[in-house]
Amino acid sequence: MARIRSEKRLQDIRFSVLDLSSIKENSTISESFQHTLELARHTEKLGYHRFWMAEHHNMPFIGSSATSVLIGHVAGGTSTIRVGSGGIMLPNHAPLVIAEQFGTLESLYPGRIDLGLGRAPGTDQLTAQALRRNSNSGGHDFPQQLEELRTYFDPSRSSQPMPIRAFPVKDIDIPIWLLGSSGFSAQLAGQLGLPYAYASHFSPDNTLPALDLYHRTFQPSDVLSEPYAMVCVNVVAAETDEEAAFLSTSLQQQFLNLIRRTEKPLQPPVENMEEMWNEQEKAALHHQLGTSIIGSPETTAQKLQDFADDTLANELMIHSQIYDHQARLRSYEIVANIFHE
Repeated sequence: MARIRSEKRLQDIRFSVLDLSSIKENSTISESFQHTLELARHTEKLGYHRFWMAEHHNMPFIGSSATSVLIGHVAGGTSTIRVGSGGIMLPNHAPLVIAEQFGTLESLYPGRIDLGLGRAPGTDQLTAQALRRNSNSGGHDFPQQLEELRTYFDPSRSSQPMPIRAFPVKDIDIPIWLLGSSGFSAQLAGQLGLPYAYASHFSPDNTLPALDLYHRTFQPSDVLSEPYAMVCVNVVAAETDEEAAFLSTSLQQQFLNLIRRTEKPLQPPVENMEEMWNEQEKAALHHQLGTSIIGSPETTAQKLQDFADDTLANELMIHSQIYDHQARLRSYEIVANIFHE
């Protein structure tokens, strides 16, 4: 697929954060939430544009399952950075409940709340059934759920008087994003003229095709006059390539445990991954983490620029699964310095 490389410098692109409130080995969930807030405050000072958290369930290394609650926690502990969901898995919820939750959040923190929506369950099928109870939704009715949700925020979208209304949503304008790792949400976001966020941090193969589909199908709307795409990428930055490679082994172990269906919190880094995986697992893991950016400030700067050029992204969202909290804060500082150069 031929694509025109962007002439944008990183300094012309917004940069943001995706956080999962990682639950670490030899740590507590309360510490995970405290680290999330510290990271939000840290990245706010560094000039990051938004701070998103993702809904996942039944995963022992992710603490952000009650995403709306954590958004309130982070928004209440910061003052300027936008805070939102990356994302809320809409089929897990009644649209009315999400309208009420995010209407409340926007009322508490006006002009700072984003609502990113996905159609995947964010978990395994058994847990999805527990979440959805008697619902038959498997994501196939996501467009209808999305329209219902948007109508709660803007009743004028309905041709009939609405017997049910969401409170508080009066005079509230919450940006709605569609999230995806395939073409479905890319095309839907394009057709509806909504901003689109792609999860390249765990689905690298379809990054360029999905973004191309979004741009090709985009229809101007009252939300956007032209496409706006954000791409999430794993970044582990440190003072040297060797240190970054060492720190990145926590992320590699996390994906290795997912491949093996082994339930563990985020593990400390190790000196040698070769002792932990077989050749098939190594190949699968390197494929899954194919767009990850790992290295020194110089290496990270070049790889970030190449990634921005390839994706034509309007905004990059940085996801850094680093075990040591101080090393994680430093990684985000290195990235911020690159964007500010």
